[in-house]
This record gives sequence, structure tokens and C-alpha cells, in this order.
Amino acid sequence: MKKTFITSESVTEGHPDKVCDQISDAILDNLIVQDPFSRVAVECLTTTGTVHVSGEITTKGFADIQSIVRRTLREIGYTDPRFGLDCEDAGVWVSVHGQSVDIAQGVDKEGAGDQGMMYGYACNETPELMPLPIVLAHKLTRRVSEARRNNEIRNIGPDGKSQVTIEYNNGKPIRIDAVVVSQQHKKDISEDELKNEILEKVIKPICGNFMDENTKVHINPTGAFVIGGPEGDTGLTGRKIIVDTYGGVGRHGGGAFSGKDPSKVDRSATYMARYVAKNIVAAGLADKCEVGLSYAIGIAEPTSVDVDCFGTNKIEEEKISELVKKHFRLTPRGIIESLDLRRPIYKQTASYGHFGRNEPGFTWENIDKAEILKRESGLVGN
Repeated sequence: MKKTFITSESVTEGHPDKVCDQISDAILDNLIVQDPFSRVAVECLTTTGTVHVSGEITTKGFADIQSIVRRTLREIGYTDPRFGLDCEDAGVWVSVHGQSVDIAQGVDKEGAGDQGMMYGYACNETPELMPLPIVLAHKLTRRVSEARRNNEIRNIGPDGKSQVTIEYNNGKPIRIDAVVVSQQHKKDISEDELKNEILEKVIKPICGNFMDENTKVHINPTGAFVIGGPEGDTGLTGRKIIVDTYGGVGRHGGGAFSGKDPSKVDRSATYMARYVAKNIVAAGLADKCEVGLSYAIGIAEPTSVDVDCFGTNKIEEEKISELVKKHFRLTPRGIIESLDLRRPIYKQTASYGHFGRNEPGFTWENIDKAEILKRESGLVGN
């Protein structure tokens, strides 16, 4: 049996990079409500006590960026100066301007907003059709955040991380080899108390079924984690692209998502690639599938469409590619219309991953094409 190990990480919504992602997408959502055709590319940086917002915006609406930043910080939980950033007192700097007319002329013709390659992935090892390591990592960070918000675990801060290592035998996940949780806290809670609380209320409920006597558990392995948030680590929009996607399983085109309106194929085409891959796996055409798309700025049709099933396909990959081109609209306009992307759905995507979430707004997680793919593949009745 071939033994391999795959590790993935997640971060809470209070992690500095994720703070920036959420601010960028909160601005995007605010503008899309007013003008669904807003062109937005907003970046954010945060460090101790400050938030800097910059980028390009062309819209018929108006965003009170100062208010959006403070409201987002408040919702995340940055309401205490001891966490390195306070929604009331933080300094907020804003520098935005209109989108370049050179870029706009291509997008106005319904072409792609940039060049690049985008990948989507799906596999049948979890109900979400996602890799198990990233699914568990996200569940851990969501659980610790929930415990903070409802005071199940007291004296912990918004910033935190998780990491899960899964042992695979012949490509099948069999157990957790290691789990790591690092959680910001106040001085009011001892290290021993915090570790016990996280073990009993976070790790065991999420990971217990996959752990055994040899599983390694690390909780705040460096000791105290009092200095966190932007005080401990500068945050940037788009710096957690592997957390946002598949946890290091499969390829990544390199483009970040947050703060970008759906004319930017970095975001929209990656969502479509996931939609295609998930429907292929849901249809039973393959156990694993990676879909690759590439675009040229100003050109509507993709420059390439690639389907890789890693040898798990039940029919020829060429046939699967034909079905993809037949049943999925892969131009920027087709993607936006198929997935209904001109809506204020983006802030909710900016923490705990963009994929594997069957929640309202995550249209790229639908498997409404699976039945027709299966029927036209010839697998029905086999």
C-alpha cells in the first residue's frame, strides 16, 4: 500500500489577511447593490491600529469606505484595543481611482478582464466533494470562532489558525496524523486551561472520528498567543489563496479573489472551473477532476479548456471535455449569467473557503448539471 500525507490549513475571520479579504469584499458588495455592473479591484492592508484601502473603482454608486471598514472590523470582533486593532479608533486611509480605460475597453466588449489561468477541483472523498484535509481545517476554525462568539470559550481573540495532516493509503484518507490549532487569547486565561478548552470543545467534536492514539495534537505550540491580529502580523488582501481553494491539493492559477468584481476571470472563471469539476464528479464520470481554463485580456472565449481526471475517469477524458464545452458557458458573460454573480454575495466567501459550502449564494456549488452529464455520457444504466 502506498502511504502519503496531505496537509491543509485554515484561518479564522480574525486573521489579518482574512480581515483584509473581508473588507475588500464588503466594499465590493456595497457597490454591487447600488450598481451591479460596478468595476471593482480593491486591495487592503492592515497593521497595528491601521487599515489602508486602495485600488480601482468605476461605478454609478458610492461607497463610504470608512464606515464599511469599521463595520466589518466590528462584525469580526475587533472591538478591544488589546487585540491590536479597534473598530472605533483604528486609523483608516483610503486611496482609490477609476479603472484604466485600456482595461475597460476590453471588458466593455464582454472580453476577459485579464489574462491568466484558473483551476477548479473536486473529488469524492467527502460529501462536499472536497479534499478531506481542507474540509476539516475549515471546520476547526469555524468552530473555534463560534465558541468565541457565544462565549463557550472565554478570553480568546479573533485571530487563529488550524492545520490538519491526513494519512492516505492508495489515495484514500484513513486517519488524521496531526492536528494544529493556534488561537489568540487574553492574559486572563492560562495556557493549560486554553489547551483543554480547545481540545474538548473544538478538536474532538470535529476530528474525533479520524483520530487515533498516534495522532499528534498541537495547541498553541509556541506557548502564549496574546499578541495577535494586525499587531502580530501585517495583513494583505489575497494572501491566503490556498486556504481559499483546496488546501494545496490540485493546481492554483495564482490569482486571488477578494475585492474583484466578476468581470475579473481570476475570480469568476475559478468559480466556474469548480462548478464544472464538481458536476463531473457528482455525475460519477470520475472520482477526481481538475478543470483548467485560461483567458486573454479582452477576448471572450477561453484560450484553453483542460480536463484532468488523474486516471479515475469512467469514460474517455476527450468525451468529458466535449460534454463540458457543450453544457457550460465559459465566456465571462456566460459565467456571470450562469452563476448569477452580479449580486452582493462576496463578503461571505472571504473567510472559511470559497468552495465546499452549500450555502445561499454559492451557486458554483450546485450540481444541477450532473444528471445531464451522466445521461449523455452513457453511464446511465451501466
